[in-house]
Amino acid sequence: MRAILTSWLGGVLKEDGKRLPVPLSNINGCLDKIREYWPCGARVMMVCADPEDHEKNDSVLECYRESLPMSGLKITDIDMIDSRNEELREADVLILTGGHVPTQNAFFEKIGLRRYSGSFDGLLIAWSAGSMNCAEDVYAGPELEGEAIDPNYRRWIKGLGITKVNIFPHFQSLRYDMLDGLRLIEDITLPDSIGHEILALNDGSYIVIEDGSEELFGEAYRILDGKMSKICDNGVSVRIS
Repeated sequence: MRAILTSWLGGVLKEDGKRLPVPLSNINGCLDKIREYWPCGARVMMVCADPEDHEKNDSVLECYRESLPMSGLKITDIDMIDSRNEELREADVLILTGGHVPTQNAFFEKIGLRRYSGSFDGLLIAWSAGSMNCAEDVYAGPELEGEAIDPNYRRWIKGLGITKVNIFPHFQSLRYDMLDGLRLIEDITLPDSIGHEILALNDGSYIVIEDGSEELFGEAYRILDGKMSKICDNGVSVRIS
């Protein structure tokens, strides 16, 4: 299996509350890399983040039905796995969408996605929560109001085991955010990194996994043991394993 784990994939533009199809992002050559690996006439299976949000899932599916061919990626068919259709099928490309990490994680477990992905031999693409849930041990950092101060909120949960990397997406927009009166990075993420490595990716940055190696493209930061350091810039790449 080859995998491309992104902070943000593109393909959807939201205007006046409506999702519109647009080409996938090619920042740091992401779309070029996807084209390199993409099988012609691919059978595509998307897996949602919230299995009950049928309206969003349908909207995202219809956008990608257009945005993939718009990006030069030929498809034979494409569907979305949610609560109306939980049966995983044969596919050439598996796409894991973004959303609330614990909600998606629970759905992955329900449908047996870890077992499925363990024998999957195609191209896996994920963004945001989907990328985060690819880790062996997922850092499900608080994101909704109340989660940061809830003593029962689980910040570490079992993932798909595709990588050991813990991804923190959308870093450029979340870097100075507050949650429950706490600074998201300084008061929550840095303390959570004691004994754990977290890679913070800006939108447009991504990780490629192939043949046991992992390569990071674009601006990113290592958060480890309460400290943060820049490890990659836009326009370049680094091996991370």
